[in-house]
Amino acid sequence: MDSLMGMKNALDLIEKRMEDHLDIEEIAKVAYVSTFHFQRMFNMLTGITVGEYVRKRKLTLAAQELAMTSSKVSDIALKYGYETPESFAKAFRRIHGISPSDARNPGVSLKAFPRITFHLSLKGDKDIDYRIVKKEAFTVVGKTYDVIHQDGEEFHQTEKFWEESELNGTIVMLESMITDESLLGICLDYEPDTENFRYMIAVESSPTSPVDGLSLRVIPASTWAIFTTTGPMPEAMQSVFQRVYQEWFPATGYEHAGGPELEAYPLGDTSAEDYKGEIWIPIVKK
Repeated sequence: MDSLMGMKNALDLIEKRMEDHLDIEEIAKVAYVSTFHFQRMFNMLTGITVGEYVRKRKLTLAAQELAMTSSKVSDIALKYGYETPESFAKAFRRIHGISPSDARNPGVSLKAFPRITFHLSLKGDKDIDYRIVKKEAFTVVGKTYDVIHQDGEEFHQTEKFWEESELNGTIVMLESMITDESLLGICLDYEPDTENFRYMIAVESSPTSPVDGLSLRVIPASTWAIFTTTGPMPEAMQSVFQRVYQEWFPATGYEHAGGPELEAYPLGDTSAEDYKGEIWIPIVKK
């Protein structure tokens, strides 16, 4: 519950400082968590990134000012952090579908992105199975894909990557290299500014040289919280990911360590109702 209160405090600060430059480190400090954990937690709780939320809130407030005041477009653009009227107009059109000057026309339709609020509640209606494991650094080999954060579409991008990898033979190649009976989906190389990341379909292995068309990566030694998923993929995996951030993190004294996240897919029928996978999240004590 302290984690959710921290998120609420962070949202209050974001709203209060909407006309100022927002420092993500300062916001995370109010939430009493690391910058990485705050960004990841925010995205999993709300479905959008911190940057997307701030941008949409600013353009909502800007639209209100355009419709209700006679302030210059250039002044409103500067007020909400846009260096030029042109960059403001481009962002404004992307959200509202019209130019800033058109927003002053009587009866024009504008979009409003409301302030997010957290309603604190205790669920506890279903257990979350997990275990804590320490594991030394290990090497994986696989194929990577750059995921672009946009309107919560990252799950769809990774699904498409799995489908393409199945069709082009990458999955068959990796299955022939498996040493621990599981294919891995790995989220790594998060970019703090954009919150984009790299997704890797891989297997744990220790080749001495790169395999044609595949990449080698070292997963650092970590303490992992490991969660069991049961049911057809990818829905079961996505559901447990959301519960981890909505329920498990707020109820424990842990936060994300900032390293890669792993999805483990044992060989078998991933569409079966009893199919079991795992989520590995690197953690540290607050």
